Amino acid sequence: MTTTSKTLAFLSACGLAAAVASVPAIAQDKVRWKMQAAYGSNLPALGDTIPGVLEDLSEATDNRVIIKHFEPNKLVPTLNITDAVRTGKLEAGYTWIGYDQGKIPSSVLFSAVPFGMEPWEYMAWWYDGEGQELAESIYHKNNVHPVLCGLTGPETGGWFNKEITNLEDINGLKIRYAGIGGRILQELGASVTVLPGGEIFQALEKGAIDASEFSLPTVDKQLGFYEVAKYNYFPGWHQPFAAFHLIVNKDKWDSISDADKTLINLTCQAGVTRNLARSEAFQGEAIEFLEEQGAQTRKLPEPILRELEEVTDKVLQSEADKDEDFARVLKSQQAFQDQYERWQDLGYLPRDF
Repeated sequence: MTTTSKTLAFLSACGLAAAVASVPAIAQDKVRWKMQAAYGSNLPALGDTIPGVLEDLSEATDNRVIIKHFEPNKLVPTLNITDAVRTGKLEAGYTWIGYDQGKIPSSVLFSAVPFGMEPWEYMAWWYDGEGQELAESIYHKNNVHPVLCGLTGPETGGWFNKEITNLEDINGLKIRYAGIGGRILQELGASVTVLPGGEIFQALEKGAIDASEFSLPTVDKQLGFYEVAKYNYFPGWHQPFAAFHLIVNKDKWDSISDADKTLINLTCQAGVTRNLARSEAFQGEAIEFLEEQGAQTRKLPEPILRELEEVTDKVLQSEADKDEDFARVLKSQQAFQDQYERWQDLGYLPRDF
């Protein structure tokens, strides 16, 4: 752990200790939950955030609240985490809830939106807009309580075994893409599948898929994608942010004290801060390493991005027409973006300054 990370952890622990000291002493019941993560704790910024959150929570409560961390697939398949939490098979999970798209269509909007908000904008919408309220109202209907507990910047646009010079190059490709991004590529003729991170390398190596997106350059480096795909495309148009949530069985959440709920919220807020910092800190080094290993870094031409944005608008509207919750969340996000855009335009230097 770096000096800065230690300082952040110390400050987080101090804040949590102060919070513990300020709450009434009546809430002393022990909490013992099992929690499975969707990502291995060896993956930087993707899987190494939640262990620190749980450690902070344990230390702040003097081991009274312990959420035991399990690696992916140890208790249930990664893509089934929300179902396991809903039914009580797991008390909690840590995941990208966009995997729930099949059963909860609006889940993807809380996870990543193509050409959508940047991470700090999403954070503002979640805490000070309608994000948290909407997520809770939708997930409570599924007996799950969501807590924002991780946030990163954009992913890479994907790893491909051939160059992409126009959208026709997407037609016919077998691609691993998650969320709304996958729906968009389907519209362009791609055959899209969703695979857990641990299965992508082998699928690329064996030719079961021609291309894949997954995560940040540091994570893609760890998983060795540069060994089985040549072209690494940017920007991450399909995921300008990636949000991760601690999801808790609602019956279990309702059974704990308000003080413990506050502590979990505080540790997750600290986790969001650490996660965003780590997701930004090391990507330049990772890209340099990938290029040294032979990866060809490419930027999608602006005309392709403009075309992708047009398809995105159509897909989002189509999904909104089919699901009331999706429409509610999309409307809220777009309204927030409209009011934020004025500040973004005036307050920040141009990206190419």
